[in-house]
Amino acid sequence: MLQSKLFCKTTKNKSPDVESVSHDLLTRAGYVDQLMAGVYSFLPLGFRVLKNIEKIIRENMEAVGGQEILMPALNPKENWVKTGRWDSLDILFKLKGAGDKDIALAATHEEVVAPLAKKNIFSYRDLPIYLFQIQNKFRNELRAKSGILRTREFMMKDLYSFHTDQEDLDKYYDKLVKTYINIFKQVGIGKSTYRTYASGGTFSKYSDEFQTITEAGEDIIYICEKCGLAINKEIKAENLVCPKCNFESFIEKKAVEVGNIFKMGTKYSVPFDLKFKDKDGTEKPVIMGCYGIGLGRLMGAVVEVNHDERGIIWPKGIAPFLVHLIEMKSDKKIVKTTAQKIYQDLIKNGIQVLYDDREDKSAGEKFADSDLIGIPFRVVASEKTLAKNSVELKERSKSAVKLIKIKQLLKTIK
Repeated sequence: MLQSKLFCKTTKNKSPDVESVSHDLLTRAGYVDQLMAGVYSFLPLGFRVLKNIEKIIRENMEAVGGQEILMPALNPKENWVKTGRWDSLDILFKLKGAGDKDIALAATHEEVVAPLAKKNIFSYRDLPIYLFQIQNKFRNELRAKSGILRTREFMMKDLYSFHTDQEDLDKYYDKLVKTYINIFKQVGIGKSTYRTYASGGTFSKYSDEFQTITEAGEDIIYICEKCGLAINKEIKAENLVCPKCNFESFIEKKAVEVGNIFKMGTKYSVPFDLKFKDKDGTEKPVIMGCYGIGLGRLMGAVVEVNHDERGIIWPKGIAPFLVHLIEMKSDKKIVKTTAQKIYQDLIKNGIQVLYDDREDKSAGEKFADSDLIGIPFRVVASEKTLAKNSVELKERSKSAVKLIKIKQLLKTIK
């Protein structure tokens, strides 16, 4: 990608309206653009990061047997009335369709996936089954805040599991805990994210949240100093000792929830008469589980954890590009021709490159933009470096700058 053609502009000055580091940096670096409170456009750089996160999540869901589907965002009122959430869910967007028909914009998809499963599950032989989607959700949050950490429209991965009994659900649930921990490691927040016991709400006594430490977070969690398990403040009074190791000392931290999983039992199978015929011929309600991750919020949490005073520091697995190639302004044609050749060679070898070919920017402006955008490797081609058949190589996460022979560049980056 040529930076001169990139559809976004960086800005130097912090907006007075931002409420979090990620909101500030993602806006100034040209990753997202706010349309209104809680609603954002993902620009080319931001969309590339979002798609990289999506790829990691999809691969992990498929690895645990998930089959990907896509369900409608427009839902009939009747489905939500059956579960009682048409009136009880205060964040539900409600619309009027043709013929004055009441419609909901899906805040979640239990009301769709349960009747869908009913059309395909009849016998114990049809179970277990695991269905997931990656799709926009709509929630009429009373206070959208902190940029993409809390929005009213957002992309979410939701997986729903269907089981014959509680034991089978429990086994799969434990597998998903490990899978979620793996996802957060892969996107670069593993060391800052904690499995957190929370209220199960209407589902069960407890659920599991995955909370990332950040001052922009709205939750307070207590981290066990011995085993690292965390407890949400809302249930701290019920757990004076760690439920995992019985230790009694905790560290209090602010955090943002980046994922959650629930054992839903028969809460959504019963209203839709979702049953299966067991081995003995008796009909039983299907047992369900639910597993969610908000992609945009996860992206914001990554920036909350990975940044410095100059800008974003993207982990390699989700960065919009792996290399930021900077061509320094020069009267000597060899600088441009060599930079172009490096660009083409990297692309031919499967390396994603943002090539700063802009001729109206100074070296200082290019370096400042590079730090703000946060691509893992910065490669600089200039008269000075080319005189030694070399380029300057710097990792965004490190301070050291190296001079690398051009013929060694690909090997060094890989």
